[in-house]
Amino acid sequence: MNRIIYETSRELDPTIVVELNDLPGGSEAFELAAKFCYGIAVDLTAANIAGLRCAAEYLEMTEDLEEGNLIFKTEAFLSYVVLSSWRDSIVVLKSSEGLSPWAENLQIVRRCSESIAWKACANPRGIRWAYAGRRSRSNSPKWAAAGSAGSGSGDPRDSPVPADWWFEDVSLLRIDHFVRVVTAIKVKGMRHELIGAAIMHYAAKWLPGLAKDVGSGAADELSTVTAGGGGLHMIVAGSGVGGGGMGGGARDEWTGAAAREQRMVIESLISIIPTQRDSVTCGFLLRLLRLASMMKVAPALVTELEKRVGMQLEQASLTDLLIPAYYGKSETMFDVELVQRLVEHFLVQEQSPERERSPAMELQKHAGSGGGGGGGTNAKMKVARLIDSYLTEVARDRNLSLTKFQVLAEALPDSARSCDDGLYRAVDSYLKAHPTLTEHERKRLCRVMDCQKLSIDACMHAAQNERLPLRVVVQVLFSEQVKISNAIATSTLKDGSGGGGAGGADSHSYQMPVISSRKQLLEGTPLSFQEGWAAAKKDINTLKFELESMKAKYLELQNDMDTLQRQFDKMSATTVAAAAVAGKSGKHSSSAWSSGWRKLSKLTKIAGPEGQEAGEQFPAAGGEAAGRKGPRRWRNSIS
Repeated sequence: MNRIIYETSRELDPTIVVELNDLPGGSEAFELAAKFCYGIAVDLTAANIAGLRCAAEYLEMTEDLEEGNLIFKTEAFLSYVVLSSWRDSIVVLKSSEGLSPWAENLQIVRRCSESIAWKACANPRGIRWAYAGRRSRSNSPKWAAAGSAGSGSGDPRDSPVPADWWFEDVSLLRIDHFVRVVTAIKVKGMRHELIGAAIMHYAAKWLPGLAKDVGSGAADELSTVTAGGGGLHMIVAGSGVGGGGMGGGARDEWTGAAAREQRMVIESLISIIPTQRDSVTCGFLLRLLRLASMMKVAPALVTELEKRVGMQLEQASLTDLLIPAYYGKSETMFDVELVQRLVEHFLVQEQSPERERSPAMELQKHAGSGGGGGGGTNAKMKVARLIDSYLTEVARDRNLSLTKFQVLAEALPDSARSCDDGLYRAVDSYLKAHPTLTEHERKRLCRVMDCQKLSIDACMHAAQNERLPLRVVVQVLFSEQVKISNAIATSTLKDGSGGGGAGGADSHSYQMPVISSRKQLLEGTPLSFQEGWAAAKKDINTLKFELESMKAKYLELQNDMDTLQRQFDKMSATTVAAAAVAGKSGKHSSSAWSSGWRKLSKLTKIAGPEGQEAGEQFPAAGGEAAGRKGPRRWRNSIS
């Protein structure tokens, strides 16, 4: 003080005014320091010790001037009283928010953070100190199902202490101090699931809108904390700079300072999320990613967050995946490119050997139905269903380009989908929202789905869908007929193996619904497609009739040849004497018969290949029926 007054008196001003604007702790700390100098008793508490320790350092109240000075006494109180108490460590760390950089330089923040970390990592069964003990209102971890210990009267050992007992108290700290505490807890070796749950609890308190069931805000949470009864003393002594830390995040007005504060919270939380899989839920990561996109968080942190989402994308829900496109990055309503990157990160993680050996994947493999297929296949199928639902939603956006839709639909391999009904719904939604697509674009769009993977309900809908190209409808009908044929063949094989009349009855009862469904499928075909089918059917019937006619002629000629052959054999068996008696008339008859035989053989060689080809394609029963209707000219002429 003498030095400050001496430097101020050089200005030759009769009125000397000394201003200590940079005194840490403000007027309250200076008043306590002045009382200490004049021998007045000063009550040291957790609420004023941090400010008083910094003020003593500022005022140079060291042992060089007098033994037992203020620095020594405040340091001893911090070391032996505050750091041994859970509640006092929280209060001191909270009161140090407005004392930067003094609290950092004097190691107050570091020592309090380590003290809190040691106590948080302690065995809950051995906890004997008081804590807030209120249940988390959002993102409550599964291991916190046990009842919370009472923070008032009674032995703490009478009621079980949950593993998340420290969440509520630590979540009251400012983000930088919370990061220091979580970092220290990581070093102590706490489970990553518990650390992730603490981060989710903190984010639900300080990030508005992150959790669906979050309360009225952090400021209201702080106002409910009262002194005594094992709670926290929230008496903050400081110069007023910083104004209570995170209070600005709960203001009604959204200012630039509040936006920067929110951005800092998001970036800090992303940086301290444990690297292990399933440390936090995928829904939390996606909601955090939504806020990160909205607040323009650093691109490197956003990329890291996207990779984390890709590690457990199969756990996501459609609601969390519908992330809007902020700040004009895209003309679409939702950020489709972001989802595309998430799928790419998921596929990369699926191919990594670390994921295949992870305990979570081993549990999925053992829990899979029938033991068939690995956990990776199940994860891909879940992601495929999720992406199909996402495509159905975003397809209604008229600004969504065909290329983006196609790229996202084809991002997953074919093995990820056992049924393409979801893709068909997405394609149909896109066709509804984009009626101006050309025929080429519609064909290109329909290539993303496999008609052979559609169910019978989807096939019936597709057969009546006039928005689909004609080629796709034909493929759908053909694939459905192939399925019906295979089903009938399979049923016939099963009935044949069973044997007996009962098998025939079962076959009849099985085939009837299939034939009925096929008939209903064909009758439901639109009128515009029925005309094309009628013309094609007419051509097919004409060709079939011509082939049957040719076959009938061939069969008729073959019968005539057989008859003549029998006559020839009979004549060769006659005696030589009968041939001599015949004389000249016999010679004339034999000559006529030989001429007819040669003529018939010549005609047979011409019609033989065509008739044989027709006979291989159709059964003989139809040919005989047609043969009876044919002309009998050759037989009469030969006779």
